[in-house]
Amino acid sequence: METSWTSVAWELLLPAVRAPRRQRRRLLESALRDAIRAGHVAAGTRLPASRALADDLGVSRGLVTAVYDQLRAEGYVEGRPGAGTYAAPGLAVPAPPGGAPAGPTAAGAARVDFRPGQADPRLFPRAAWAGLYRQVLTGAPDRALSYGDPRGVPELRAALADLLARRRGVVTDPDRIVVCGGVAQAFSLVSRALAAAGHDTVAVEDPGPPELAMLARTNGLRPVPVDVGAHGPDLTGVPARAALVTPAHQFPTGIAYPPATRAALVRWASTVDGLLIEDDYDGDFRYDRAPVGALQGLGPDRVAYAGSVSKSLASGLRLGWLALPDRLTDPVVDLKRADDLCGPVLEQRTLAAFLTTGRYDAHLRRCQRTYRARRDVLVAAVRRYLPAARITGIAAGLHAVLVLPGGDEAALTAAAEAAGVRVLPLRHYGSGPSPGFVVGYAHLTPDTITNTVATLAVAWR
Repeated sequence: METSWTSVAWELLLPAVRAPRRQRRRLLESALRDAIRAGHVAAGTRLPASRALADDLGVSRGLVTAVYDQLRAEGYVEGRPGAGTYAAPGLAVPAPPGGAPAGPTAAGAARVDFRPGQADPRLFPRAAWAGLYRQVLTGAPDRALSYGDPRGVPELRAALADLLARRRGVVTDPDRIVVCGGVAQAFSLVSRALAAAGHDTVAVEDPGPPELAMLARTNGLRPVPVDVGAHGPDLTGVPARAALVTPAHQFPTGIAYPPATRAALVRWASTVDGLLIEDDYDGDFRYDRAPVGALQGLGPDRVAYAGSVSKSLASGLRLGWLALPDRLTDPVVDLKRADDLCGPVLEQRTLAAFLTTGRYDAHLRRCQRTYRARRDVLVAAVRRYLPAARITGIAAGLHAVLVLPGGDEAALTAAAEAAGVRVLPLRHYGSGPSPGFVVGYAHLTPDTITNTVATLAVAWR
């Protein structure tokens, strides 16, 4: 691998370093990116150390480090702890200019899942998590391996109270936080508590996640769809005293509820003596706008706030949380105890250590850079290959909405499937412009995103 790198390094990179100083970083990034895309630097090739490459090229080490950091964020290179920087695996080689774009099935490759709801599991901080887990396992007292508090271990609830106040503006304390098996269990617990208190309906956003409407039905509540519109739902006159909302980044449209809508929701909950269930599913990822604080901060006694690490760390961890109003805390804790006695203690202690040592904030910054770069690749690919389409909901989160100027949604979905691309139409989530598709990009490499959009353009043409 070292020989392969040496044979291409000077040819590819020297023109960039001979350019004017202000252009060098951009040109170095482009040269190395193109070399990896084209296969001149093969997947798995170990790149020179930043100091060595800087010396070879006669540039500053900081310049080379910045180039590596940018390409790492875009998914072209990956760092291996203690082992250096490598060209990332699985990057497709694009088709020659003027030819048909290389699609996901062009050479018998696996299908591409362009559906939303997935973070990139390759970003999971395995080494840091494993190190903290070993420390927790070694240092935990014997009693920590017995049944614990159904609300969750105290260390994690304290760390979450601090994190949510600092990053999301949530007003709570550790005693009103319940650690759950993801948002699915959180919503199930709240639904059952509401049903036991006499509620029989819950307002749900239209369009919105069908899985949560299903959970409402499973746990004794009838979902009542309410149109989201351009500014969020108007609950006036809705036959329900509880509502499930995603105000910071509505799923799937991607809008953020404006201040007037947020205030109106809290007033509604107070007027009907009701409850808002806030699903803050991706509140940490904002790109082109300032972070929007949690709705819960406007009415802590009227909002049950739910979140998880499914988008920030890994969905397989099954770690989420509820920040509850006082009157709802005891009923939910009783239901949680009946559900599973307590959650996984060692994983909760590990997450607590991950939060309190600053590793979580650092991980979020890395994910933010990576997902923003992939979002930019998606936007550029849509503009290039589907110029008549409109792409929305891109200021935040891990998905976007792609609206086409015409055509049959079912036929377009079938054409994408035949081309090896799995997509979900907007109608899967309720109402919305048609034909429209909700696409997830966070789990895909930049080249895969570009080639998949190109493949869709050919299939839909």
